[in-house]
Amino acid sequence: MISEELYVKEDLKIEIRERISYNITKRFIDVILALAGLSILVPLFLIVAIIIKIDDPNGPIVFSQIRVGKNGELFKMFKFRSMYADAETKLASLLELNEIEGSMFKMREDPRITRIGKFIRKCSIDELPQLFNVLLGNMSLVGPRPALPREVATYSDFDKQRLLVIPGITGLWQVSGRNSLTFQEMVALDLKYIQLRSIRLDFKLLFRTIKEVISHQNAY
Repeated sequence: MISEELYVKEDLKIEIRERISYNITKRFIDVILALAGLSILVPLFLIVAIIIKIDDPNGPIVFSQIRVGKNGELFKMFKFRSMYADAETKLASLLELNEIEGSMFKMREDPRITRIGKFIRKCSIDELPQLFNVLLGNMSLVGPRPALPREVATYSDFDKQRLLVIPGITGLWQVSGRNSLTFQEMVALDLKYIQLRSIRLDFKLLFRTIKEVISHQNAY
């Protein structure tokens, strides 16, 4: 007679094999789609780079920012610059105007954002350099958004569960209300994604992201 403990061990082995298979397949898809995206988007990158420099000559076109990845590992995340060069120095004076409760900072009319910055943020063009992060392996196309170290420092043990997987460019909360959600709603949706993640769900979220970007809803 096969014991219940043996059944549990076999189920655990199957789950581990399925998770390994998912991670390998996910990584393969990430690399292929990131390479394809970067190849197609070269003309757009050049146009955006020129406009950013014309709009605000001070500061880089693409800037890197330290973010927290899987298991709390730090990495540099790339973005097209959408703020004035002195944006970080002005943050402290704006914290009391935060429009999202919790560990994130969001402000609909953030004075630090440049004219072109408002446009590329609304269209999510500022996030496109993160395709390089996907190639480097510290981000995925789909996953919880990588947080800033100062945000993670305020996380509860519950919130820290977001760090169990590789962060992504888009995810479940980005297509479920985006900036209209509270921080705790974002965390809950990230944890739901971690629990249900699959290749099918990843593709579903990628297609929904395209629809969200086109609609510009709740983007700022």
